Amino acid sequence: MLRKPTLAVAVISAFALVTGTAATASASVAQTAAQTVAEKVEPVVWTPCNPDPSKPDPKTYDCAVYPVPLDYANPSGEKIGIAMMRRRAGDPAKRIGSLFLNPGGPGGSGYLWATTTRFDPRVTERFDLIGFDPRGVARSNPLRCFTTGEEADAVLKRTTEVPVTSAEINSTLAADEDYTDACARNAGPLLEHMSTVNVVRDLDRMRQAVGDSRLTFAGFSYGTLIGATYANMYPGKVRALVIDGNVDPQLRLSNGLEYDRQRAGGFELALDEYLKRCKAAGTRRCAFAEGDPRARFDAIRDRLRTEPVTLPDGSKVTLSTFTSQVANALYVQARQAPLAKSLQALHQVIESQQTSGTLAAPKAANEAAALAVPAPAALREAPADTPYTVDDSYLGVNCQDKPYPSNPRMFALVARAWELEAPTFGRYQAFDAPACATWPAPARAVERYSGPWNRKTDHPVMVIGNTFDPATRYRFAQHMQRELGSAVLVTVDMVQHCAIGQSKALDALVTSYLVDQVAPKPGQLLEPDTDAFPMPS
Repeated sequence: MLRKPTLAVAVISAFALVTGTAATASASVAQTAAQTVAEKVEPVVWTPCNPDPSKPDPKTYDCAVYPVPLDYANPSGEKIGIAMMRRRAGDPAKRIGSLFLNPGGPGGSGYLWATTTRFDPRVTERFDLIGFDPRGVARSNPLRCFTTGEEADAVLKRTTEVPVTSAEINSTLAADEDYTDACARNAGPLLEHMSTVNVVRDLDRMRQAVGDSRLTFAGFSYGTLIGATYANMYPGKVRALVIDGNVDPQLRLSNGLEYDRQRAGGFELALDEYLKRCKAAGTRRCAFAEGDPRARFDAIRDRLRTEPVTLPDGSKVTLSTFTSQVANALYVQARQAPLAKSLQALHQVIESQQTSGTLAAPKAANEAAALAVPAPAALREAPADTPYTVDDSYLGVNCQDKPYPSNPRMFALVARAWELEAPTFGRYQAFDAPACATWPAPARAVERYSGPWNRKTDHPVMVIGNTFDPATRYRFAQHMQRELGSAVLVTVDMVQHCAIGQSKALDALVTSYLVDQVAPKPGQLLEPDTDAFPMPS
């Protein structure tokens, strides 16, 4: 049992040794960044727009499509459009500038984030809020590997999110290779230029195009990598950067497999804490609190590893739907009490089948049905006016940013090792990126910024981390703070991904930082405003 993890770790470590191209990459990226700064940047041409045509026009929004170079090595060549939306500052007389927003992903559409209410009124009065879809995402020249939905289904329906059997693994890996073949045929030249460094170059152009001498930015999840990269490519152009739900940039850009292994561990830590807090809340507040929630959860998961659970309506809870829904609930505190009800209902269904051979009462089955459907992809939003209505930017960015082995079978090997240390999420995370093994535009030095990460900005970067963030574990936030040249870490004690808008104390610090440029005092541990398991009314 110990040989497989040891082998996988050895392979990952050896892989890390052959990806040490940071110096070459940084020199190339720095040179291109300097060229970008020297070029003339045209202003954005805004047009009034209504973010929700089904409602009266608030007359405070403008939209634009801003052209940027497809390839920054040839800035006068082909252009692509970046879709932008602006909510004008509520008090123009006191306007400071623009606050650019990115929700993460990669592949998250930030366009409608101009409408967000997660910031204090002092922020929205003093800043234009600017949301944008990064290159290849949603409205911004979406990267598409298929031409029709039927073509996509023929490939993607052969994959299993958490494959266990040899047949599931082989089918998934074969489909991944067909997927990357489709990307090579259909995605076009944009495929070569999807990395974060190009998103950052686009962002710097947009900053200049709206007339800001320095960048004010809030990035969430993967958006924290955009912020950290900007701080190091353009340290003299930073006004204020808030990064919430942080990646570890050094690890992510140097070793994709090890980053993903640690990410699986973060999900596992969040799950364990969730179950502990459920037990402490008691059955009146958390439906799954009876007995030993950890043992009961593990029993459900292990049962699903062998076969699905069929519900009275004929739907099936599979290991894949179960795992994706649990992960989805850990992302947002408000989903965690409902998850407990679904877990309890599924437990009752399984218990009924085991003891009497009959299905549980309809109420329990109905609540368990939430675990029978795949969770929607987080932060994805694509316009519904094209034959293939999603985009492939998630892998388009990750496969260019994160170095991975070129042998797809490696992912099956590490899956067996990782699930020993992360039994719920190890295999789930291991099969997140096998397509990167055969991606037509893999990670390469000229399209990546891989350090240094310690260039100093005039004002400290505000780093926010939750103690039990599932997707970007707290250790990543600590590493981000240490790796940056000047940064302050603020911690919120909660099981959730990202924290702004969940704690009035935190939001006050964010407001003071953005508006007044007052950095928070280091070492603060804050509480969320609400409990994951509120007392029923």
